[in-house]
Amino acid sequence: MLQLPEADPKIVSRKAEIVSALRSLISADDAVIDKEDELRPFETDGLAAYRQMPLAVVLPSTTEEISAVLKYCNDQRVNVVARGAGTSLAGGALPLGDAVILGVSKMKSILEIDYDNRTATVQAGVTNINITNAVSPDGFFYAPDPSSQLACTIAGNIGMNSGGAHCLKYGVTTNNVLGLKVALMDGSIVEFGGKHLDANSYDLMGLFIGSEGMMGVVTEITVRILRSPEGARPVLVGFNANEDAGACVAAIIASGIIPVAIEFMDRPAIHAAENFTNAGYPLDVEAMLIIEVEGSDEEIDDQLGKITSIAKDFNPVSLKVSYNETESAAIWKGRKSAFGAVGQISPDYLCMDGTIPTSRLPEVLKGIQAISDKYGLQVANIFHAGDGNLHPLVLYNGNKPGELERVEEMGAEILQLCVDVGGCLTGEHGVGIEKRDLMPIMFNKDDLDQMKRLKSVFDPQWLLNPAKVFPLEDGQVAKMEAA
Repeated sequence: MLQLPEADPKIVSRKAEIVSALRSLISADDAVIDKEDELRPFETDGLAAYRQMPLAVVLPSTTEEISAVLKYCNDQRVNVVARGAGTSLAGGALPLGDAVILGVSKMKSILEIDYDNRTATVQAGVTNINITNAVSPDGFFYAPDPSSQLACTIAGNIGMNSGGAHCLKYGVTTNNVLGLKVALMDGSIVEFGGKHLDANSYDLMGLFIGSEGMMGVVTEITVRILRSPEGARPVLVGFNANEDAGACVAAIIASGIIPVAIEFMDRPAIHAAENFTNAGYPLDVEAMLIIEVEGSDEEIDDQLGKITSIAKDFNPVSLKVSYNETESAAIWKGRKSAFGAVGQISPDYLCMDGTIPTSRLPEVLKGIQAISDKYGLQVANIFHAGDGNLHPLVLYNGNKPGELERVEEMGAEILQLCVDVGGCLTGEHGVGIEKRDLMPIMFNKDDLDQMKRLKSVFDPQWLLNPAKVFPLEDGQVAKMEAA
């Protein structure tokens, strides 16, 4: 079972002193939480199979308060785990027993919208969807759209370099962020980038995006906003085999057509989502693609014509084009709700996040099925097929003794398969604790040592989000409580 280090008893014994000091640094009376019942919501994140109670939670409202908290914890050698909305699916926000959770949920102001430069500057606790909500009346949007965008914060998106369905055309978080304000562990406040498109010298902003809260705490972000397209319409294409759907994706990409999104769902996912949302999905197919294009009516018709022509080479059994906003909204509601809908068919699931070359998609889907058969555990596939970012959901019952351990082993085999075909361990969920012990299958010792040296530059005492990303050394682990 995945493991975390034991809490330092010396730090735990100083809890009252630490809580008192934190309260003196924060202006709001309710911004420091230390009672067990109130800490309970913070003991886990989206990787809900594991939980561990934090030492305390602090909820600052400004960059300066975050800076003060970090400086105090650095001076006192207290671990800190930054947390957005806690939607991490890799255990990235999972606390330690001797760590302070530093949450940014109170930092939810949109500081500036600059249409001339097509940017928005927001605090770290603003939710992903609220950036688009703020600019959509004026015909703009923020491109990254993870399925959790109603809840996830921009700070969490920065930490994991989140993507979403439309990242095929518009890129992931790192392609849509222009500037960062960051509080470092020693309390210093630094800024990277800005409203300009490119900065000279080292790409420190690129270093922080995807660093999983291990180098500093992002407090303000300047993002790129884009003009909303004239229109957009998806087409649903159903197939009798996962491999046919995978081959169709590879052919579309190889043709040079870049849809705004290509999403894959298999039979279990289709039925769960349709039962939950009545999206109009075909129920007599083994796999389905949602392929969306955008532009003027003429552009959309031209692209959909080419895509449906390609699809017909792969034995589709159904094909349905959306012709209005209501139909399109229903199709996307089904996809965005699919992860939650799977809860109707399984009490628990582990969501994987491997990325592969799109040309290997048919082979990998066949391999995932073979691994599923080997372990006797069902998989529901829901993923961003256009850029090869897989999200197999391994279904299981956490109340059965030993089943969680089997799921971990099965997940590791799926990720090993992704690496073996030239892919990588994660596309947008991050490493966290989930893939931490698998890092050596992708990186050698020199690779990992170089990453560790970079972390040490910004966090010499290794106090920020410890026990994540890098494999733990022997003798420094204790089993976490399974949910």
